[in-house]
Amino acid sequence: MSLTLPPGGILLGLGCDLIEIERIRGVLERQGERFLARVFTDEERAYCLGMKHPHKHLAARWAAKEAVAKCFTTGISAELGWKSVSVYHGARMEPLVRLDAPAAALLHRFGGTGVMLTLSHTETAAMAVAALVKAA
Repeated sequence: MSLTLPPGGILLGLGCDLIEIERIRGVLERQGERFLARVFTDEERAYCLGMKHPHKHLAARWAAKEAVAKCFTTGISAELGWKSVSVYHGARMEPLVRLDAPAAALLHRFGGTGVMLTLSHTETAAMAVAALVKAA
């Protein structure tokens, strides 16, 4: 099997976020379904809630949404909502970003062709780094 990296390109924006997993666990315990429905797509919820420690995976996706919003320099806003960004997995379980139609239009308006993402978590913290790129 030949391994290749995803196409790179010109870096247009960079975002990073770090969150304490306990913060997400607390919100999940207090707000439950209301929190999940407001922040995460059905795809993300299905994946995370199927894991042994869903709060860790939810925290990583929270960080991813924040990191992507920082790439766009909008933050989570009317232009880019919580569910505008959905994290899913590629063939090698690498994290990938799916944007809804308004977020994809924003990406196009900025001249971007894609968003690259990496996630990580420990027992206590989750982080994400996202890059807005334009194909070279």
